[in-house]
Amino acid sequence: MTELNDDKPKTQKEKSFKEQILAELEEANRLRKQHEIELRQKEKEAEEFARRTAQLMAEYEAEDRREREEARIREEKRRLEEKAKEALAHNQIEPTVDNQKIKDVLRNIDQTFNPNGTKSDATEGKSESYLVRATDGIGADGNPDISDKPKTSSESESKDDLHSKHESGQSDAAETDLENKVGKRRKKRQKTNSLAGKIALCLITAIIIALLATGFFVYRYVDSSIKPLDSSSTEYITVDIPEGSGNKYIGQILEKAGVIKSATVFNYYTKFKNYSNFQSGYYNLQASMDLDEICKLLKEGGTPQPEKPSLGKILVTEGYTIKQISEAVIKNSAKKNASTPYSSEDFLKVVQDEAFISKMAAKYPKLLSSLPSADQVTYRLEGYLFPATYSYYKETSMEDIVEEMISTMDSYMSQYYDTIAASGKSVNDVLTLASLVEKEGSTDDDRRNIASVFYNRMNNNMPLQSNIAILYAMGKLGEETSLAADASIDTSIDSPYNVYTNTGLMPGPVDSPSLAAIEATVNPASTDYYYFVADVKTGKVYYSENFDDHQANVEKYVNSQINE
Repeated sequence: MTELNDDKPKTQKEKSFKEQILAELEEANRLRKQHEIELRQKEKEAEEFARRTAQLMAEYEAEDRREREEARIREEKRRLEEKAKEALAHNQIEPTVDNQKIKDVLRNIDQTFNPNGTKSDATEGKSESYLVRATDGIGADGNPDISDKPKTSSESESKDDLHSKHESGQSDAAETDLENKVGKRRKKRQKTNSLAGKIALCLITAIIIALLATGFFVYRYVDSSIKPLDSSSTEYITVDIPEGSGNKYIGQILEKAGVIKSATVFNYYTKFKNYSNFQSGYYNLQASMDLDEICKLLKEGGTPQPEKPSLGKILVTEGYTIKQISEAVIKNSAKKNASTPYSSEDFLKVVQDEAFISKMAAKYPKLLSSLPSADQVTYRLEGYLFPATYSYYKETSMEDIVEEMISTMDSYMSQYYDTIAASGKSVNDVLTLASLVEKEGSTDDDRRNIASVFYNRMNNNMPLQSNIAILYAMGKLGEETSLAADASIDTSIDSPYNVYTNTGLMPGPVDSPSLAAIEATVNPASTDYYYFVADVKTGKVYYSENFDDHQANVEKYVNSQINE
């Protein structure tokens, strides 16, 4: 029978929280751009409104100036009439006062302020010529006035030209003054519009800078809240998590205790990472822990009563060999990339110390009474160190840690001691077979079925034929091996652990079995199976009652797939 060791892959898909924060910042940037477009649109509307307002104001001021100019001209006309009447009374002359130039000025003003062509009040009035006649033709000195003589055309034209030039000069001056005022008003409006544009640009720039600064500070704050509050802190803080506490309330407790920076970030982070089912109890936490470390501890569960804080933890995984445990004791599993004060050499020295083993055998007789001798096995305590997480303290020695592993195994095995004794087996027999079941099966049903296969073979004096024991004999159990190497394993190796050439069990366990493997070995399924093989791709186990069916399964689920 070909048996394969198919370590259970553990995959974990985990999105980056920082990438989510970057995604949220990108969304904020998109909203900022949209807001910028809206601001530009409102700016255009404001400029249009300002332009229209300025235009109306200009029209209003032009109308006001036109009215004032018309009033000035009427006043000038009235003054000229009075002068004409005064000249008639004192000089008794007959000059003709022509208002043509006044009409020209009025026409120019009307065209400037009323381009649509409608006539103003000033131009609608009747044009008048004032004729004053002398009665006696006597000049001011009593002599006959030369004005009685007929005037030549050149004299008449000369007088008209002088009068025309005088009136034209007044009109040009008025037009120049009006143009100057309009030009000043236009420049003032342009200056106002330019200033409004600059203010709008400054406002938009300030908003953009504010949004970028806010996003940057939010990112920095969230990032710092995920990391340890104080990475150099070694102080433990005891925190009590009440039963039924939600993530938000737990975050508030942790923030108040000084373990984390922000309860709000803790709440959202646990939702993002899908952390749930936090357990109640007392926890010894540190400000040097990040949120992931704290969440993992909260999922494991606290203690009913406050306990002395540990310096760290040692994790012994199910199926670990003594060799693998010696590497695990140097790693502090409570903190990433942290080490313990222990060494692999210290651990191996303790587990091979006969004085220590004798002391433990006396202290835990039911567990260690059937312990194999040193000349039979690689390590006498192989399989007797229960896989679990162990805390250590300042005063904890390496012997204390190994004893705690033995004590924990004894506490779990105590429920099976009577059953094992009644079956005629020893504790060593059960742990030895359970160490094979641990590696061969991945589910409770498979473990119970595989245990039944091994019992059926032993009852029929058939070798167990498990590659797990051969790998242990070669010193490779726990190491990663290829399917081809596993299928071509040397089953003729000279070793007491060679269960291909030797019938029955090995002299001792080859790894530390889990409680599930021990339970399956003590209470196996009742089957007629003598063979099993696992699909190298899916891990599904196929069982057979005869060798031919088993060979067909091996060819279908192993050999054919290895050759692909």
